[in-house]
Amino acid sequence: MTDLLVPSRARRLKARTHEAHERLDARIMSGRPFEDRERYARFLIVQHAFHRDIDTLYSDPRLVALLPGLPERRRLKAIEQDLGDLGVEISGNEAPPVFTAAGIDIPVALGWLYVAEGSNLGAALLRKEAAKLGLSDDFGARHLAGHPEGRAAHWRAFVAALDAAVLNAEEEEGMTVGAEAAFARVHALADAAFA
Repeated sequence: MTDLLVPSRARRLKARTHEAHERLDARIMSGRPFEDRERYARFLIVQHAFHRDIDTLYSDPRLVALLPGLPERRRLKAIEQDLGDLGVEISGNEAPPVFTAAGIDIPVALGWLYVAEGSNLGAALLRKEAAKLGLSDDFGARHLAGHPEGRAAHWRAFVAALDAAVLNAEEEEGMTVGAEAAFARVHALADAAFA
């Protein structure tokens, strides 16, 4: 009976990272990313850098085993197409991605993926704002498109897999550290893009 009173892992993670999430949302919106296409392009650059950081996670066999369907959640290619639609070129001088194929800490990676998947859930509102700039699922805002099964169902599937992963207390703490690091990384990218 007491198990019913214990919040799920995803809910605990949400509670622990609530402030970081709120700060990031406020920072991004203060950059006025939907004021015009130029500012939206800056937002895309933030998205590109973050998804480039985590792209290798989507093919890690250990993560794929924990999170079925993980490779299909990858959004880097869609962001690159969006950048191309707007004629934005990435410099090629970016820092190395946060994650490389070697040495991935699985609990930390789960925290980063939680942030990425949560941003996809929240992208429904951003998609409406992008539409006001003449952008769509076929031009400039592909990465904001919902999953064919629906955003909520796609999110629930991710959360169910995250909650089902067998983690000890130390590993769960590592996941929280990862999520906080992901929020901080995107915040720093937004600071640089909208300075």
